[in-house]
Amino acid sequence: MSYLKRILSIFTLACILGCSDMQEQDVAKKSPGHIDYKPISAKEYKFYSESVRREMVINVLLPRLYEQSERRYPVLYLCHGLTSNYHEFEYVGVPEYLNRFDMIVVMVDVGNSWYVNWAVSGDGEQNNFADHVCKDIIGYVDKNFRTIPERKGRAINGISMGGFGAISLGLSHPDLFCSIGSHSGALGWAKSQKEVMEQGKKPWVIWEQLAEDTLTRYRGIELPGYSTPKERTPHGQPFVTPEQAVAVDPFRLVLEIPKDKLPHIYLDCGDEDFLIKTTREFLQLLVENNIPFQFGQSGGKHEEDYWGRELSVSMAVQYAVMLRNIWGREFEIYDAYADKK
Repeated sequence: MSYLKRILSIFTLACILGCSDMQEQDVAKKSPGHIDYKPISAKEYKFYSESVRREMVINVLLPRLYEQSERRYPVLYLCHGLTSNYHEFEYVGVPEYLNRFDMIVVMVDVGNSWYVNWAVSGDGEQNNFADHVCKDIIGYVDKNFRTIPERKGRAINGISMGGFGAISLGLSHPDLFCSIGSHSGALGWAKSQKEVMEQGKKPWVIWEQLAEDTLTRYRGIELPGYSTPKERTPHGQPFVTPEQAVAVDPFRLVLEIPKDKLPHIYLDCGDEDFLIKTTREFLQLLVENNIPFQFGQSGGKHEEDYWGRELSVSMAVQYAVMLRNIWGREFEIYDAYADKK
């Protein structure tokens, strides 16, 4: 090959490699990371809930190929935090993350109810929000979507107040969920309300200044008369006796369920979160009683940046837990010496 031809060959190869590198850079700019699909869109569904005697709404995200298949799918239920609503998880990465997992995601809504059946409901309301989630929402979802309508195909998780709700509901109904989770969960809420009532005070639900606010954390709520913090805060009292608070306290419930009946437990909290102390206390209880769990602690506060990061982890964990429950086994174990035995 002549000197000139060699130069031309090197130049051509450099152009090819350069173009390839530019194409890869363009792809990276358009779709960073390895999620090469657009975020999955959430769709709102309204239905009448007998437990709260009013029309309610949920957000549902279906797997990317749901319409092209006839398969049944596991379901992850997500519980929002105090002053928030069913839109919360749209803003912390779930529509993008779902591209990694073949499951249905349901974003529930319970207002500022703390996910419990209220002992006293005022103004003609009925505030059985635990039943709203565990009976009405699950019933609606199983009826209207191709779910795996059994414990092995259900998981529940939540943020802050929703972290308490997911753990409390999951431990109160271990027959419904094979995996329960909490991000920055207010796990000590029921325990603290027991102590408040023992002092002769009423249980705490929401800060007064927020209850009077005319705005809400995530707007776009499609429920007339149920959009502001004041409208979304139930009238009445969640508990009237300390015993009623104890009945939904995760610190008690987790010790009363036989270990072979316990759902898988996932917990995380940021090391700068004001709820880290309560989370560590719950973890210590699990450790002392030899109860299995998975826990993550990393840098972060009680905010969306932290939750958006950690939801990618919890979704992967809970999806894997549901799969192994559905399959009835763990992954096959590779034995490098199998052929030599």
